[in-house]
Amino acid sequence: MILDELAAHARERVAADKAKISLEDMKAQAEALPKGDFRFEKALAGRDCAFICEVKKASPSKGVIDPVFDFEAIAQSYEQAGADCVSCLTEPKWFLGSDEIFQKVRGIVTKPMIRKDFTVDEYQIYQAKVLGADAVLLICTLLDTETIRDYIGICDKLGISALVETHDAQEMQSAVRAGARLIGVNNRNLKDFTVDLGNAARLREGAPDGTVFVAESGVASPADAAALRKTGADAVLVGEYLMRAADKKQALDALREATK
Repeated sequence: MILDELAAHARERVAADKAKISLEDMKAQAEALPKGDFRFEKALAGRDCAFICEVKKASPSKGVIDPVFDFEAIAQSYEQAGADCVSCLTEPKWFLGSDEIFQKVRGIVTKPMIRKDFTVDEYQIYQAKVLGADAVLLICTLLDTETIRDYIGICDKLGISALVETHDAQEMQSAVRAGARLIGVNNRNLKDFTVDLGNAARLREGAPDGTVFVAESGVASPADAAALRKTGADAVLVGEYLMRAADKKQALDALREATK
């Protein structure tokens, strides 16, 4: 299963990073920075449907999405298009991302940013803060309820947001029990990569009032975004559709228009 491989590779990367900078040192660096103001979740909690625009070169299901991948130009276009938030992949093996790409995008984008990776260790949360992230991704398939609760606590101390990703009713319950304020539903099954836009609709009622509900993956048209908005999504994360669009502002405008 690809998700197991992603998690195993993430643990290897963390071990290599810890050999260069210890957990204690990374934690100290993160805690020495000014505390964040949770601006990622604030940006998604408006009245209209918010959009998290993703910077990614490849994915396990689609392979290389953008062979050129001028990520600085992509970041610039998202900024100019009025993205509410920006997601940037740092997973190197299957998504061909890196911390360096994240930092360069961070230097261009003023909007809140989420470091999109497979969090398997608290080290990555401190690392994300040091990289300039406003949010991290916590995937329920990889983490038990107690660990998610602990990781949200670390995020709270640093002033960054935790987007807790679910894919079924059991994981939704885990996210709620862990105290997630920002709950994502992945319409893509990370075990076999099939996409079902109805997944967000089915799980929506499991997210308590007051939580920010994010529909992730599978948006291939403005109609898809409109359907997700109708199910009660406060925000939609869009990757491949925007990555393949020649005019990213025009594409985002069309998504916004469809969700009004």
